[in-house]
Amino acid sequence: MVKIRLKRMGRPHRPFYRISVVDARVKRDGDVIEILGWYDPCSQDKTKQHEINAERVKFWLARGAQPSETIMDMLVRTEVVEGSEWKKRQSWRIEARKTGAANRAAAGAQKKDPKAKA
Repeated sequence: MVKIRLKRMGRPHRPFYRISVVDARVKRDGDVIEILGWYDPCSQDKTKQHEINAERVKFWLARGAQPSETIMDMLVRTEVVEGSEWKKRQSWRIEARKTGAANRAAAGAQKKDPKAKA
């Protein structure tokens, strides 16, 4: 399977990422098939924070490449891909995380106070 994901570059405490197409079995910083752009999260100017080759991204998505969650969020924000379906999926995922966190908190409270069992 081919994935579109971030490859970390830069120095410690100053990350810089390349948006790349890789085989799913390759390590995070391993060999890439193609570089599609870059992302600089530390940039103060939001307009110069990333650059994406939209034409090549669409090419790889048409051939079945699976974007990571971070990349998909970035593609929806920059309007490279239509995001209504992705936003529905994300809202479902956020609700599931909230529910899971509430369940873990309740389980943790029971462990702390064993006498509270009914």
